[in-house]
Amino acid sequence: TRRVPVRRGPVRRGAAVVAGVAWAALTAEFAAARIRPGPATVSEIVRMAVTSAVIPPAAVAHRVRGTFRHRDAAVWRPRPVVLFDRDDTLIRDVPYNGDPEKVEPVPGARAALDRLRGEGLAVGVVTNQSGVARGTLTEDDVRRVNRRVEELLGRFDVWEVCPHGADDGCGCRKPAPGMVERAARRLGVAPSDCVLIGDIGADVAAARA
Repeated sequence: TRRVPVRRGPVRRGAAVVAGVAWAALTAEFAAARIRPGPATVSEIVRMAVTSAVIPPAAVAHRVRGTFRHRDAAVWRPRPVVLFDRDDTLIRDVPYNGDPEKVEPVPGARAALDRLRGEGLAVGVVTNQSGVARGTLTEDDVRRVNRRVEELLGRFDVWEVCPHGADDGCGCRKPAPGMVERAARRLGVAPSDCVLIGDIGADVAAARA
């Protein structure tokens, strides 16, 4: 048998021409998109045209370098979140309490929270405070009580308070899921990354919702 050499030169040159044309077209499109908003001087147009040719390969090189440098990095996952009801879960329930001096932690609450924090979990509070809607509390009263809770139990990563009454039709008052969804959004996680701990059926229903 006789071997016939394959001439790869023309094929490679053709592929290079196609790649070059594609690169030039994409670069021109990129430059046009940057220049179009204008107005721009001639020197600015030249500068944007030159940098439009430089930016893509520089960005690719940066991406490749970063991928290689961090090739052993683990996949990032958001840290889980534990959300608590406030009254009768973290502190003793004093109906419509606006007095920080009456705040009394539930036994074991501080130890449980510190354990969660020590494991790297975020902790937050989602609490119905319909006393605001009833006029027996002000929002400032609620804030002062919440500050006292943090003094006794440590800092929370997020607070969500619903000041509405049962007949207001809001989407945040438990058993609606609004506060859970807002807390998750503020912490950069999905609601499914949250655990909700409470003492009544409304807390369970909010978690299910």
